Amino acid sequence: MIKFGKRVVTCRIPILILSLLLLVPSMIGYLHTRINYDILSYLPKDIETMQGQEILLEEFGTGAFSVAVVEGMEPKEAAALKNEISQIGHVKKVLWYDSLADLSIPMELLPADIEKAFENQETNATLMIVMLDTSMSADETLDAVEQIRGLTRQQCLLSGMSAVVADIKNICNSEAIMYVVIASVLSAVVLSLTMDSFLIPLFFLLSIGMAIIYNLGTNFMAGEISFITQALAAVLQLAVTMDYSIFLWHSYQENQKRFYGDKKRAMAHAISNTVSSVVGSSITTVAGFLAMCFMTFTLGLDLGIVMAKGVVFGVIGCVTILPSMILVFDRAIEKTRHRAMIPDLGRIGDFVTQNYVVFAVLFLVILGPALYGYTHNEVYYDLAGTLPEHLESVMANAKLEEDFGMGATHVILADSQLDARQARAMLRELEEVKGVRFVIGMDSVRGPAIPEEMVPDTYREILDNGKYQMMFLASEYKTASDEVNAQCDEIKSIMKQYDPSAMLIGEAPCTQDLITITDQDFKTVSMVSIVLIFVIIAIVLKSISLPVILVSVIEFAIFINMGIPAYTGTVLPFIASIVIGTIQLGATVDYAILMTNKYKKARYQGALKQEAVSAALNSSLQSVFVSALSFFAATFGVGLYSSIDMISALCVLLARGALISLLVVAFILPAMFMIFDRLICKTSAGFLKEKGMQTGSERLPFVVSWRETK
Repeated sequence: MIKFGKRVVTCRIPILILSLLLLVPSMIGYLHTRINYDILSYLPKDIETMQGQEILLEEFGTGAFSVAVVEGMEPKEAAALKNEISQIGHVKKVLWYDSLADLSIPMELLPADIEKAFENQETNATLMIVMLDTSMSADETLDAVEQIRGLTRQQCLLSGMSAVVADIKNICNSEAIMYVVIASVLSAVVLSLTMDSFLIPLFFLLSIGMAIIYNLGTNFMAGEISFITQALAAVLQLAVTMDYSIFLWHSYQENQKRFYGDKKRAMAHAISNTVSSVVGSSITTVAGFLAMCFMTFTLGLDLGIVMAKGVVFGVIGCVTILPSMILVFDRAIEKTRHRAMIPDLGRIGDFVTQNYVVFAVLFLVILGPALYGYTHNEVYYDLAGTLPEHLESVMANAKLEEDFGMGATHVILADSQLDARQARAMLRELEEVKGVRFVIGMDSVRGPAIPEEMVPDTYREILDNGKYQMMFLASEYKTASDEVNAQCDEIKSIMKQYDPSAMLIGEAPCTQDLITITDQDFKTVSMVSIVLIFVIIAIVLKSISLPVILVSVIEFAIFINMGIPAYTGTVLPFIASIVIGTIQLGATVDYAILMTNKYKKARYQGALKQEAVSAALNSSLQSVFVSALSFFAATFGVGLYSSIDMISALCVLLARGALISLLVVAFILPAMFMIFDRLICKTSAGFLKEKGMQTGSERLPFVVSWRETK
């Protein structure tokens, strides 16, 4: 590796020039990468709800639909608005009162279900069902939503998933840049206080920033990424890969003392040391992210690939771009030198090792409540329910609930050849399901006032294409609630009795599938991440016992982090329970590995158990503290700022997880080393010399302790 370090030092100017040139194609790739704002689109394509949406798009030419709440308009004004909406690109049909009958026919003459569906005379509000010929989150759909809103913002509110997606897009577009700014500024503040130069944090951020742009630019090859990945990728990459820059800087300083100020030689050796150490530790982080690729819910694949790629770019940037910057701008860095403003944490080792029994007892005492909280925290799946109340989609949903008693809207796809008697019988049963507000289908309009032959062709075209018939079902319950999930089960049971091929689709059934799928994904991802990281640690440290200890300690930190919400009454986004544990394990197990390597080295050099553990903690805690604090700073600020609770909650959990992992590594891990030292030495390579070394408290005559060699 020393040859590689020397080449980087020699080619530092070409490396900087090339790194700047590569930003151009990366920015172009980033700007041309589509962002997907629809979480439900990441459900498996082979489940019935997703297949039903494909049929709806292929057979009816209808992908997305929204319910528009129109207030304070006379029938003629509403009809004019309906015609305007119909003229907007990709709006296929608008289903309203006049789709069924002429405005001259009083609403009271229509079947009760139709009147209840379209009119609320007390609030002077009416409903329109707007159907589009593009999918729920397609760019054309979101553009159409904005155009419809542009017609009248005060009297017409759009609800539905497409409207929610449009609002999320607007928030992300306005906040995404600030996420990076906040993370960078807070990280810079932390680094300026904890490092010995005011300028070096700037070069850390510049090199990591370049790696982030390379990562985001190469997402173009995937075609699109989710809005969660877009929002978190830069922040997480900054937080996770900052360790590598800190390690390089500290190694560079140590090697300057070793080589009497020969900075080029010192940097070559620092690069060599960094490659050897960072590549090994970064593999655990990459493994943690790759574990998310095993999710059936493919949002995990999206986030996992992007973040694993980001770690790789971060390592490459750390050993090429950053060293080049430091050498080129050496004079400026030297001029901004200062004394680190945090206290020296290098003397805590004796205290921890002398009181290790206390910390072991604390571990056992806290484990029970932490594990209980971890298994009993509540999660939510309704993304719209956590958005700011001033958003139009949120106001529209509130209006639907207030004026029409409506929550979720389902769509039933059934065989068009279904016998008319059976169809009417099915509709009657569906209308009697608890919480069903109304059902609109072809048979809904066949009442005494409107015979079958008088049903308008336009209405028939909307609901029946000769192969499938479509029914709209309005529920009183909100999406993702226990009530609507039970309702969906009952609806499926009824419709399958009449037509085994019938499908229930819509936001609520999709969310119900999401709940089932992600529950299994949580177990899969947790197991895969633990196994992968366990194997990597076993290979890197050449030990059987250490992987168990290290993974157990970090899992303990995860139990505490994810258990706290159960006691504070905080409801977490569903994705948090899947990805937080994996990210926290992969990112912060590095802290434990760093301390373990130092403990291993001290033990091999002849230090006794307590001396080795104390020295390992003293020599590694400062670096771990700076790393954890910068991780906290990068994520906590974004968590406070973001208006999207899913992003905010994820960042807050990551920030808290970094601090908890820091405390656990500082106090619990040394206690584990003290208790299991004999077992570790017997089941691990490289802890004891081949001959003459004991694992107990007595040292042999020819052994000089690690402390005495200092």
